[in-house]
Amino acid sequence: MGRLLSGLNSHFVGKVGTVIGSSINGRPYIKGPYKKRKTEPGEAELANRAKFKMAQEWLKPIKTFLRTGFKGYSEKCQGFVAAKSFLLRNAFEGAQPDISIDPSLVKVSYGSLPSSVNVSVVKVDSETLQFTWDTSFPEGAHADDQVMLLAYSPYTDWHWDTVTGQFRHVGTTTLKVMAVGITLHIYLAFVAHDRSRQSDSIYLGAIDV
Repeated sequence: MGRLLSGLNSHFVGKVGTVIGSSINGRPYIKGPYKKRKTEPGEAELANRAKFKMAQEWLKPIKTFLRTGFKGYSEKCQGFVAAKSFLLRNAFEGAQPDISIDPSLVKVSYGSLPSSVNVSVVKVDSETLQFTWDTSFPEGAHADDQVMLLAYSPYTDWHWDTVTGQFRHVGTTTLKVMAVGITLHIYLAFVAHDRSRQSDSIYLGAIDV
Protein backbone atom coordinates (compact mmCIF):
# COMPACT_ATOMS: atom_id res chain seq x y z
CA MET A 1 0.00 0.00 0.00
CA GLY A 2 1.31 3.45 -0.92
CA ARG A 3 1.67 6.26 1.58
CA LEU A 4 1.20 9.98 0.79
CA LEU A 5 3.92 12.07 2.37
CA SER A 6 2.35 15.53 2.40
CA GLY A 7 -1.30 15.42 1.36
CA LEU A 8 -3.19 14.55 -1.81
CA ASN A 9 -0.95 16.53 -4.14
CA SER A 10 2.34 15.14 -2.87
CA HIS A 11 4.31 12.16 -4.15
CA PHE A 12 3.85 8.76 -2.53
CA VAL A 13 6.07 6.00 -1.21
CA GLY A 14 5.14 2.34 -1.61
CA LYS A 15 3.04 0.38 -4.07
CA VAL A 16 -0.26 1.45 -5.62
CA GLY A 17 -1.53 -1.17 -8.04
CA THR A 18 1.38 -1.91 -10.37
CA VAL A 19 3.17 1.39 -9.68
CA ILE A 20 5.90 1.79 -7.06
CA GLY A 21 6.75 5.22 -5.64
CA SER A 22 10.05 6.15 -4.01
CA SER A 23 12.69 8.89 -3.91
CA ILE A 24 16.46 9.36 -4.22
CA ASN A 25 18.15 12.37 -2.62
CA GLY A 26 14.75 13.95 -2.10
CA ARG A 27 13.72 13.58 -5.77
CA PRO A 28 10.54 11.51 -6.21
CA TYR A 29 10.18 8.87 -8.91
CA ILE A 30 7.87 6.02 -9.86
CA LYS A 31 8.63 2.69 -11.50
CA GLY A 32 6.92 -0.49 -12.56
CA PRO A 33 7.26 -3.91 -10.93
CA TYR A 34 10.29 -6.09 -11.52
CA LYS A 35 10.06 -8.32 -14.58
CA LYS A 36 12.04 -11.53 -14.88
CA ARG A 37 14.61 -11.38 -17.67
CA LYS A 38 14.03 -13.73 -20.60
CA THR A 39 17.35 -13.32 -22.46
CA GLU A 40 20.96 -13.97 -21.50
CA PRO A 41 23.27 -10.94 -21.09
CA GLY A 42 25.56 -10.19 -24.03
CA GLU A 43 29.33 -9.75 -24.02
CA ALA A 44 29.18 -5.97 -23.66
CA GLU A 45 26.78 -6.20 -20.73
CA LEU A 46 28.96 -8.77 -18.98
CA ALA A 47 31.95 -6.45 -19.45
CA ASN A 48 30.03 -3.56 -17.92
CA ARG A 49 29.01 -5.75 -14.99
CA ALA A 50 32.66 -6.66 -14.38
CA LYS A 51 33.69 -2.98 -14.37
CA PHE A 52 30.79 -2.09 -12.08
CA LYS A 53 31.81 -4.83 -9.62
CA MET A 54 35.46 -3.74 -9.62
CA ALA A 55 34.50 -0.11 -9.03
CA GLN A 56 32.16 -1.10 -6.20
CA GLU A 57 34.83 -3.18 -4.47
CA TRP A 58 37.55 -0.54 -4.96
CA LEU A 59 35.52 2.26 -3.37
CA LYS A 60 33.47 0.46 -0.71
CA PRO A 61 36.11 0.58 2.09
CA ILE A 62 36.37 4.40 1.81
CA LYS A 63 32.63 5.06 1.58
CA THR A 64 32.62 7.40 4.59
CA PHE A 65 35.43 9.54 3.14
CA LEU A 66 33.54 9.82 -0.16
CA ARG A 67 30.47 11.25 1.56
CA THR A 68 32.50 14.41 2.13
CA GLY A 69 34.67 14.18 -0.98
CA PHE A 70 31.74 13.94 -3.40
CA LYS A 71 29.20 15.97 -1.45
CA GLY A 72 27.01 18.01 -3.81
CA TYR A 73 28.47 16.37 -6.94
CA SER A 74 25.18 16.84 -8.82
CA GLU A 75 21.49 17.30 -8.14
CA LYS A 76 20.86 13.60 -8.66
CA CYS A 77 23.84 11.93 -7.02
CA GLN A 78 26.63 12.51 -4.54
CA GLY A 79 28.90 10.60 -2.17
CA PHE A 80 29.67 6.97 -2.97
CA VAL A 81 27.37 6.78 -6.02
CA ALA A 82 28.94 9.89 -7.56
CA ALA A 83 32.48 8.65 -6.89
CA LYS A 84 31.67 5.34 -8.56
CA SER A 85 30.21 7.12 -11.57
CA PHE A 86 33.39 9.18 -11.94
CA LEU A 87 35.61 6.11 -11.56
CA LEU A 88 33.67 4.12 -14.17
CA ARG A 89 34.04 6.92 -16.71
CA ASN A 90 37.62 7.96 -16.03
CA ALA A 91 39.82 5.50 -14.15
CA PHE A 92 39.75 2.20 -16.05
CA GLU A 93 42.53 1.13 -18.38
CA GLY A 94 43.00 -1.84 -20.68
CA ALA A 95 40.40 -3.85 -22.55
CA GLN A 96 38.26 -6.77 -21.51
CA PRO A 97 39.08 -9.18 -20.07
CA ASP A 98 42.32 -7.46 -18.98
CA ILE A 99 40.99 -4.31 -17.34
CA SER A 100 42.23 -2.59 -14.22
CA ILE A 101 41.71 0.59 -12.21
CA ASP A 102 44.51 3.15 -12.33
CA PRO A 103 44.68 4.74 -8.84
CA SER A 104 46.25 7.89 -10.28
CA LEU A 105 43.07 8.53 -12.28
CA VAL A 106 40.68 7.97 -9.37
CA LYS A 107 39.17 10.97 -7.61
CA VAL A 108 38.24 10.63 -3.94
CA SER A 109 37.10 14.25 -3.79
CA TYR A 110 35.56 16.45 -6.45
CA GLY A 111 34.51 20.08 -6.36
CA SER A 112 35.10 23.73 -7.17
CA LEU A 113 37.19 24.73 -4.15
CA PRO A 114 40.74 25.67 -5.23
CA SER A 115 43.40 23.24 -4.08
CA SER A 116 47.05 24.13 -3.49
CA VAL A 117 50.42 23.93 -5.24
CA ASN A 118 53.70 22.28 -4.26
CA VAL A 119 51.79 19.46 -2.58
CA SER A 120 53.95 16.53 -1.45
CA VAL A 121 54.16 13.61 0.95
CA VAL A 122 57.11 11.76 2.47
CA LYS A 123 57.37 8.77 4.79
CA VAL A 124 58.99 10.05 7.97
CA ASP A 125 59.12 6.64 9.65
CA SER A 126 57.29 3.31 9.47
CA GLU A 127 54.13 4.82 10.97
CA THR A 128 54.14 8.46 9.87
CA LEU A 129 53.42 10.25 6.59
CA GLN A 130 54.18 13.96 6.42
CA PHE A 131 52.29 16.20 4.00
CA THR A 132 53.23 19.71 2.91
CA TRP A 133 51.57 22.29 0.65
CA ASP A 134 51.94 25.95 -0.28
CA THR A 135 50.32 28.21 2.31
CA SER A 136 49.40 30.89 -0.23
CA PHE A 137 45.99 30.34 -1.74
CA PRO A 138 44.09 31.54 -4.80
CA GLU A 139 40.89 33.55 -4.93
CA GLY A 140 37.98 31.50 -3.65
CA ALA A 141 40.02 29.65 -1.04
CA HIS A 142 40.29 30.48 2.66
CA ALA A 143 43.09 30.27 5.21
CA ASP A 144 40.92 28.08 7.45
CA ASP A 145 40.00 25.51 4.81
CA GLN A 146 41.00 22.09 6.13
CA VAL A 147 43.06 19.41 4.47
CA MET A 148 41.54 16.01 3.65
CA LEU A 149 43.97 13.08 3.63
CA LEU A 150 43.63 9.48 2.51
CA ALA A 151 46.17 6.64 2.55
CA TYR A 152 44.51 3.58 1.03
CA SER A 153 45.27 0.02 0.02
CA PRO A 154 42.55 -0.82 -2.57
CA TYR A 155 40.33 -3.90 -2.25
CA THR A 156 41.16 -4.17 1.46
CA ASP A 157 39.95 -2.52 4.65
CA TRP A 158 43.37 -0.91 5.14
CA HIS A 159 42.99 2.85 5.01
CA TRP A 160 43.77 5.88 7.15
CA ASP A 161 42.13 9.22 6.55
CA THR A 162 40.78 12.49 7.84
CA VAL A 163 38.27 14.93 6.36
CA THR A 164 38.92 17.61 9.00
CA GLY A 165 42.69 17.86 9.06
CA GLN A 166 45.08 20.77 9.53
CA PHE A 167 44.18 24.29 8.34
CA ARG A 168 45.33 25.42 4.90
CA HIS A 169 47.42 28.29 6.32
CA VAL A 170 49.58 25.89 8.39
CA GLY A 171 51.07 24.19 5.33
CA THR A 172 52.00 20.85 6.86
CA THR A 173 50.55 17.93 8.82
CA THR A 174 51.10 14.24 9.51
CA LEU A 175 49.01 11.11 9.19
CA LYS A 176 49.64 7.98 11.24
CA VAL A 177 49.42 4.62 9.45
CA MET A 178 49.62 1.32 11.31
CA ALA A 179 50.43 -1.36 8.74
CA VAL A 180 53.30 -3.48 7.45
CA GLY A 181 53.95 -4.97 4.03
CA ILE A 182 51.31 -3.14 1.97
CA THR A 183 51.25 -0.39 -0.65
CA LEU A 184 49.23 2.71 0.16
CA HIS A 185 47.92 5.10 -2.47
CA ILE A 186 47.95 8.67 -1.20
CA TYR A 187 45.42 11.43 -1.88
CA LEU A 188 45.02 15.01 -0.65
CA ALA A 189 42.17 17.51 -1.01
CA PHE A 190 40.68 20.48 0.86
CA VAL A 191 37.24 21.06 2.37
CA ALA A 192 35.95 24.61 2.73
CA HIS A 193 36.05 26.26 6.15
CA ASP A 194 32.24 26.53 6.05
CA ARG A 195 31.80 22.98 4.63
CA SER A 196 30.09 24.43 1.56
CA ARG A 197 32.29 22.64 -0.99
CA GLN A 198 35.52 20.75 -1.47
CA SER A 199 38.40 20.57 -3.96
CA ASP A 200 39.37 17.91 -6.45
CA SER A 201 41.68 15.38 -4.87
CA ILE A 202 45.35 15.24 -5.86
CA TYR A 203 47.01 11.84 -6.26
CA LEU A 204 50.42 11.86 -4.55
CA GLY A 205 51.62 8.42 -5.57
CA ALA A 206 52.12 5.08 -3.86
CA ILE A 207 54.13 4.45 -0.70
CA ASP A 208 55.20 1.04 0.63
CA VAL A 209 54.89 0.58 4.38
